[in-house]
Amino acid sequence: HQTLFLIVGQLKIMKIDLKQATFIIPIRIESPDRLRNIITTTAFLVENFDTNIMVKEVDHYSVFEKQAIPILDEIVEGGIWKNFDFSFEKTDQPLFYKTKILNEMIMKADTDIVISYDCDAILPKKSYKIAYDYIVNGEFDVVYPYGHGMYQKQVAATDEIVSNFLNANDYSHLDSVSKIHTSDFGWMQFFKKQDYIDMGMHNENFKAYAPEDKEIYHRFTKLGYNVGRINDYVYHLEHSRGENSWFSNPHMEDNQLEWIKLIKMNKEQLIEYYSNQEYLKKYD
Repeated sequence: HQTLFLIVGQLKIMKIDLKQATFIIPIRIESPDRLRNIITTTAFLVENFDTNIMVKEVDHYSVFEKQAIPILDEIVEGGIWKNFDFSFEKTDQPLFYKTKILNEMIMKADTDIVISYDCDAILPKKSYKIAYDYIVNGEFDVVYPYGHGMYQKQVAATDEIVSNFLNANDYSHLDSVSKIHTSDFGWMQFFKKQDYIDMGMHNENFKAYAPEDKEIYHRFTKLGYNVGRINDYVYHLEHSRGENSWFSNPHMEDNQLEWIKLIKMNKEQLIEYYSNQEYLKKYD
């Protein structure tokens, strides 16, 4: 993987206080555009927020350590390591077991608020603060900080575009190469850590690319949690797609059957189902 980042210097930015939250970002860097995206989102989060960030990479070798960290150390003033945790797990498995990795990261986080975060996504800065305050103030148990409908800005990013965005802290650079598309349940969610644990965490029966984002929204609402939304855009930095991010996933049929089974369950059935899941025993 190679990238041609053109960052020359960051503006001095007053950071937004999200101290009671941890961003959890599971990654596998399978292409140069995914490498650019995780560098961009990490730099953006570190520069703009006083918060906690956890990145876990699972792969046969660490692209993040070898190629992302040297660039981040160069472009982020003061480096990235304050309240930043990176871990690497070596595996020869070709498929990225996202639900399992997210659950492991949730259990490791030591803040009351956890943000399950897609490394290819960026919000308007105000949306992070609004979502965070909703949770802190007890208005919602979980927040989807983007609208449902035509609220995705698909960004055809280049090294130059993201460098200009980060340097100027100006979203117009992303807007200039964006097109509007649909948005529903992915990208990221802000939630109370304990509620997430109590409701069964991510369903590890979903493997690699799967409808786990739809399922967890369905479960939160069916179990009676107070779910909020912010009707604003999410920026998605586009990237190439393989088995871990498309319907070519060989587990897709089983994942769909799991989703169909769960969507038919009522509240009591869901509680019973998730109280008996084998994967949860390792987190007791």
